[in-house]
Amino acid sequence: MRVLVAVDGSKYSRKAVKHVASHLDWFQGKPELHLLHVKEPVPAGRSRPFLAADLIADYYRKESEITLSPAGKLLDKLQIPYTAAWRVGDVAEEIRAYARKHKIDMIVMGSHGRTAFQNLVMGSVATKVIAATNVPILIVR
Repeated sequence: MRVLVAVDGSKYSRKAVKHVASHLDWFQGKPELHLLHVKEPVPAGRSRPFLAADLIADYYRKESEITLSPAGKLLDKLQIPYTAAWRVGDVAEEIRAYARKHKIDMIVMGSHGRTAFQNLVMGSVATKVIAATNVPILIVR
């Protein structure tokens, strides 16, 4: 079984990683864990044309490594193998595309615990991922 844990650097995504790590017995055999961080693109404003493409790419890479690091350290400490990846783009769409490409069987996400009204006004990444994919999703709160 392939399990994707979406990591955004929040305490909620750390809780999701801990939850999966502490419930490996739920899965038949050891699951293949994937950590994925999706970085929203730098807005195309006035200053962007003056930034070199390699500078922007380096920013995405460094920020993603920083975001993925705590989850990776936890899994390393527990000696749980995993694959870490990062993408740039719309979070829900990138999670959907990664899940499809890697034949993910389950997506795990942390919930920020917003109210239904807040989700209606601001949107919710989890809600968008649920709408974008047919892969089962476990929301950890």
